[in-house]
Amino acid sequence: MFTKHISVIIVMLSSLLTGRAQESSGAAILSEAAVPPGATIPWTTYEAEQMRTTGTVLGPVYEPYRVEMESSGQRCVKLSAKSQYVEFDATADANSMVIRFSLPDDREGNGTSSTLGIYRNGKLVRGERVSSKYAWLYGKYPFTNIPDSGRPRHFYDEIRIKDLPIQKGDVIRIQRDDSGTARSGGVRGGEEAGYCIIDLVDLEKVAPPLVAPANSLSMTDPRFGGPDPSGDYTAAFKNCIAAAAESGHPVWIPAGTFTITGDIVLPAHLTMQGAGMWYSEMAGDEKSYAYADKRVRLIGTGNDIHLADFAITGRLNYRSDKEGNDGITGSYGENSTISRLWIEHTKVGMWIENSSRLTVTGCRMRNTLADGINFCVGMAHSTIENCTARGTGDDCFAMWPTVYKKQEFSPGYNLIIHCTAQLPYLANGAAIYGGDSNAVKACSFSDITPGSAILISTTFPTESRDKSIDNNFSGTTVIRDCTITNSGGFDHEWGWRAAVEICLDKRSISGIEVDHVTIENSLSNGVSVVAKNMEGNIGILANAVLRNVKIIDYGMAVTGKHGLFISGEAHGALTVRGSDAGDVRNDSGSFTINR
Repeated sequence: MFTKHISVIIVMLSSLLTGRAQESSGAAILSEAAVPPGATIPWTTYEAEQMRTTGTVLGPVYEPYRVEMESSGQRCVKLSAKSQYVEFDATADANSMVIRFSLPDDREGNGTSSTLGIYRNGKLVRGERVSSKYAWLYGKYPFTNIPDSGRPRHFYDEIRIKDLPIQKGDVIRIQRDDSGTARSGGVRGGEEAGYCIIDLVDLEKVAPPLVAPANSLSMTDPRFGGPDPSGDYTAAFKNCIAAAAESGHPVWIPAGTFTITGDIVLPAHLTMQGAGMWYSEMAGDEKSYAYADKRVRLIGTGNDIHLADFAITGRLNYRSDKEGNDGITGSYGENSTISRLWIEHTKVGMWIENSSRLTVTGCRMRNTLADGINFCVGMAHSTIENCTARGTGDDCFAMWPTVYKKQEFSPGYNLIIHCTAQLPYLANGAAIYGGDSNAVKACSFSDITPGSAILISTTFPTESRDKSIDNNFSGTTVIRDCTITNSGGFDHEWGWRAAVEICLDKRSISGIEVDHVTIENSLSNGVSVVAKNMEGNIGILANAVLRNVKIIDYGMAVTGKHGLFISGEAHGALTVRGSDAGDVRNDSGSFTINR
């Protein structure tokens, strides 16, 4: 289900000690022709329904608010009783594991817990305590944690496990266990779960931890104060950053898990390096995470900021858009880089504003409450490259040039390239909401079941109240060399969306090029143009072309769908060239399809 690449290694002029890429001009971009669409994936995924099991294979089911719909390939395995298991043969050496699982919620919405035993060649090697505390949302957007609200979503969570030596050919078993050897897995509490559903298992061979850069300042150095009596490193971390800003030395985050309970402000010209996303972790405090100002939030405030090789683990289990974002936020000015971060259980992975020539590369967004990565206010000439997003609670990757604050750069010419988006439980794979000449290239999208794999839309505001700033679409928005599988699902507000959808929500769009895109097994329509008209606010599509688009099967989830669909409210025109779109349906008397 997940794309696995054997690719040319792109060697950037960088120091392994700092992990910082030295770029002479702009972002170092993977050649579009060099590797297949999607990120270079260093792990192997094993689908539960393809394993040997004593449990029950569920799916495929194509209905919203069902666990099967949020499962990869819309199939999974349910372990209903203790000692039931899934089992597979490792096809490569590994030393780490990720398990994507679902446990039931309790009646109050506090989650349940279970123990997963990990067996290698018949011998128990690890017991891990898992919980559904950070899963399950209900009702209408922005959702609640109250089961009685109905409409459940966000069924899954993940646990990652390191220092687990596995050789090719080993028989790996994941079993519902009641052994007393379980570790907490970062969770605690909750009544015992009545079942455990397994969606997939990732195995990866993680490289040894990096060493500290020369002349770096370690956040654990006693001169910065160390942790407080509760183990909180927030003050020490801030002191280390202040010293680094004054001296010009890098900040070093050694291997370990460090509790952070407040904002970390990142000044200009700061380099922050960890031992690796599997080794250096900033973790939120479970007891204080309900307070928005006590979360793990790294806030950029200047040019030339470089972050690399660590993880951020939040403790957020609800969504409130009245509260600020945790994760990576703020402005990164000009010529900054964010590399090889793992971010999960935060509201967003990254919500970035007012940055130019920023490169985000090699990062993993997992199990967030909202977007994976959102390039928001004033983003220009910036790139999201070789990143993956799975289990996000809104768009996996988004470009939204809104104006709720002053924009420092004219938004546009941003690029999402060689990225992989999978399994959000709300919204879309990649979404572009305006701006000048943005692009999505050589990306892979799979199992985008609550929305479109790629959405081009005017739904969200991009102009100032006095109309002096208007960041609606301009130039040419490009979608090129992408593959889409099992996508185009049920949006709770828009109904069934197409795998690729152009949404003229009361505003016009001019300049779209969709080129060399393959859509396979769309749950709804393959490509659609839709609109919501209001008096005096009619959206018109112009200068739009589908070129070399191949649509292989559609309407997997709902009948009466089409390869290319134009809604009755749409206005404008679309040119189709060299494409195999299947059945075409145009319900609009004000829209022309030019072949």
